[in-house]
Amino acid sequence: MKWDDGYVPDVRRLPVVADLTLVTAGAMTANVAGYLLQLLAGRWLGVTGYSEFASLLAVQLLCAVPALALQNVVARELVRGASVAALRGLQWRCAVIVAVVAAVLAPLVTAALSVTAAASAAALGAAPALVVLSGEQGMLQGGRRFRALAVVLGTAGVARVAPALAVLGLGGGAAGALCAAALGIAAAAVFARCVVGSPPPRSGTDREALDALDRDPSFVGVLPVLRAAQAQAALMALSSADLIVARIVLGEVDASRYALGAIAAKIAFWLPQAVGVVLYPRMAQPTHSARAIRDALAVLSGIGVVAVLGAAVAAPLAPLFAGRDYAPIEGLLWVFALQGAILAVLQGALLSAIAVDRTSLAAVTWVGLVVEVTLMLSLARSVPSLITTAVCIAAATTLVVGLVVLRTADHRGPAEPQHLAG
Repeated sequence: MKWDDGYVPDVRRLPVVADLTLVTAGAMTANVAGYLLQLLAGRWLGVTGYSEFASLLAVQLLCAVPALALQNVVARELVRGASVAALRGLQWRCAVIVAVVAAVLAPLVTAALSVTAAASAAALGAAPALVVLSGEQGMLQGGRRFRALAVVLGTAGVARVAPALAVLGLGGGAAGALCAAALGIAAAAVFARCVVGSPPPRSGTDREALDALDRDPSFVGVLPVLRAAQAQAALMALSSADLIVARIVLGEVDASRYALGAIAAKIAFWLPQAVGVVLYPRMAQPTHSARAIRDALAVLSGIGVVAVLGAAVAAPLAPLFAGRDYAPIEGLLWVFALQGAILAVLQGALLSAIAVDRTSLAAVTWVGLVVEVTLMLSLARSVPSLITTAVCIAAATTLVVGLVVLRTADHRGPAEPQHLAG
């Protein structure tokens, strides 16, 4: 694949439905692989060993925050006219920063979660590779090369999961599986770089557009990534805090049951991922932003309803796949799915804020996180009370953020210059 196959700023080669289908296929391939890893790990490690693995996966998800932020910033800045060379420089600077932070956090995670140092290091060691991978994905997203992006998403998911499953199948523990997953992510990053390729020089028209926006295409700073990262961090923390708290306040068996129930939440959360990916470049364009935001939130809400109903219908199958030890949470799976569906809508709202560089709205999510963790640590002592608290806080936070985003979008001028947003 070559760069000139893809980046078309004003002309769409495929309708939105086709783009959604392609990205959904790639994302679902990755997600199904991830759910398979968690289900088989739950069975092979048992209710006494799965909690460590699941809690470290949650930590790894939090470590993916800089990667997700970088992808969104790269996509946005590419739409606005930044050069690919500048974006790759930003990508590598972020990878180095993340590697240093991960090294500092490793002993803290080991102590906080009572896990082995090797397992903690393996979980955190994937973070720099995730940053590089996401940077390349951002270039495909911003260039609207959704066919190539779908291939990279699917390949990355399989590359991460297959080695981990092989290690677990051979009797390895959490540390070995997480280390294998990290190596798979690194291989996927190399593959993504090959798919993106090298861009051609910018045309005179491109340079004129950059001059009109008063933007320097040769350099993109880290600060925009930090602003986007704090918004992404708020969302990821809110979506994972309950799983980490469960490890603290519940017994080993109930914590493992909660971790398995959380798979339903993750399915509902990541199921509509393609909606934000496909509509994000339009959110970053002033003339399409308000309409794209409304469309995204409406579609995410509809998919959420379907996900909750699907979880309620499929709940009796869960013990068949994961084992009878997990039967006590069967009736709660729809509640877990409801949490994920609500957070998916919140993700869409925060993505729209990142697209216009107005990430201060994430403060509402941070407040929700503090309230949730406080309530869980002080009051929740069972699986039902934990998930009920998580759902209530997620709903309240999403309502506030969603209303603000919609109101702000409706008041944005259709011709507002992109570099003045935020």
